[in-house]
Amino acid sequence: MASMTMADWQTLSERINHVAPSATLAVDSKAKAMKAEGIDVIGFGAGEPNFPTPAPIVAAAAEAVQDPKNYRYTPTAGLPELRKAIAEKTLRDSGYEVDPNQVIVTNGGKQAVYSAFQILLDEGDEVIIPTPYWTSYPEAVKLAGGVPVEVFAGADRNFEPSLEDLEQARTERTKAIIVNTPNNPTGAVWKPETVKAIGEWAVEHHVWVISDEIYEHLNYDDAKTTYVGAAVPEVRGQLLVLNGVAKTYAMPGWRVGWMIAPLDVAKAASKLQGHMTSNVNNISQRAAIAAVSGSLDAVYEMREAFDKRRQTIVAALNDIEGVNCPTPTGAFYAFADVSALLNKPLGTSKASYASTSELAAALLDEGHVAAVPGEAFGAPGYLRFSYALADDDLVEGMKRMKQWVEA
Repeated sequence: MASMTMADWQTLSERINHVAPSATLAVDSKAKAMKAEGIDVIGFGAGEPNFPTPAPIVAAAAEAVQDPKNYRYTPTAGLPELRKAIAEKTLRDSGYEVDPNQVIVTNGGKQAVYSAFQILLDEGDEVIIPTPYWTSYPEAVKLAGGVPVEVFAGADRNFEPSLEDLEQARTERTKAIIVNTPNNPTGAVWKPETVKAIGEWAVEHHVWVISDEIYEHLNYDDAKTTYVGAAVPEVRGQLLVLNGVAKTYAMPGWRVGWMIAPLDVAKAASKLQGHMTSNVNNISQRAAIAAVSGSLDAVYEMREAFDKRRQTIVAALNDIEGVNCPTPTGAFYAFADVSALLNKPLGTSKASYASTSELAAALLDEGHVAAVPGEAFGAPGYLRFSYALADDDLVEGMKRMKQWVEA
């Protein structure tokens, strides 16, 4: 049998060697592998709604499968009907007009993130990333030759960056800033004045704004998503909005996202995609038309269920000695401060852990509960729990964690 190790000459690129694997997918994969071995694991790792995709969306896809026109290549930038539907949805939800030609349909929201940095950044350009951040942002920046610049804001200020800190981080190489509200991993919904101030600051200093709005409809306790393009109309000429159907419509596996950008940027994104993936799967695009142009009733039903789970998980986490979890008002994540649990004997083995990465690994191995360590989001000392799982699993998972911590 041939050796599986690579020879000395078989080196990988520095580009890929500098990229960290996706920590959220790694935790989810390990949890699923343990389940496959027959171990009863409760997974709080992936941001994946446990609801089925709404029936009318599935019906549109089933119909599309039977139509031979969907078996052929279609325009790289997306089906014209879908681009139009996304433009109309933007007016409906965000409150401002975009031209369908500004819309590029991508293979999930993640490709839109990747493409944004590929088309904007030159080697050494800096991107300000409010921290805690979604785990793939810095890696996408690095893959484009850019430099991620983290600006941390803690729970004491709702994880919202201050303008003073952003200004301190800005240099002549600052090319872009990321805005993500409702936020992954914190579940924070940024205040309107924060979003407006960042938009105005970006206009003043000629900084591109990358606004990731994928959790836009998942708000609780009267919190509302503030769209930077609506709050600061003059930012639209330097704004890239990233979105998708995964979270809102329970469609993570369908892989449909989009970018809305100024026309020249949209053309560049289409050019890049033409050499990379060409069009997104036509069946998924047809399903996405039904999703974005349809009623939001099913979304609001899911949101109601998420809201109950949110209250349950926050109460359960705060009932565990050494855990402090602020109440999130958006997305479907609880971001708990577990720094008080570090360097203390925990679990059945009574071992102590110096980092939240080690603690999360032990919680999975011994307690059979999967959570993502804060290191993945630039926030050591925290654990992220997705509450997009079944109610019974959520309760059981919290019970296990409490027993493990307080054993």
